[in-house]
Amino acid sequence: MASSSSSATSSQSLKKYDVFISFRGEDTRLNFTSHLHEALRSKQIYTYIDYRLEKGDEVWPSLEKAIEDSIMFLVIFSENYASSTWCLKELAKILECFKNEGHLVMPVFYRVDPSHIRKQSGSYQKAFEQHEHKGIDKQQLQNWREALTHAANLSGWHCGVDR
Repeated sequence: MASSSSSATSSQSLKKYDVFISFRGEDTRLNFTSHLHEALRSKQIYTYIDYRLEKGDEVWPSLEKAIEDSIMFLVIFSENYASSTWCLKELAKILECFKNEGHLVMPVFYRVDPSHIRKQSGSYQKAFEQHEHKGIDKQQLQNWREALTHAANLSGWHCGVDR
């Protein structure tokens, strides 16, 4: 579907994936994300999800290329999303594509309050304290904080325990 849409712009017509799904595997892989991925596939929406990584591939260059090769992004924010530096790197790259190329970013707040992400409180605050303790560069941490705030300010879906 990504390369066959006649109404797509020329830059989008060259994209390999319709949707890139960014998520914290430990939180949502075997429940929400797997169901979402299957629902998208059943509608012939070509998605990138991290199990597409080939054995032996370098992880970040492969993820970065998949992000660049996607038309839109679903970011599944969950309790421990910010504890993963991979997720934060993905989010920063996704927002770079949003800013520079106008790609659509659709946040999903899975059992997490968007204000915790915007303000980096609760588990998000704890995750950043752990990143600081690991010695991650302060500028990198600031970039990730800004990316989280920006993404959490986008209109999205809030999926609580009862939804």
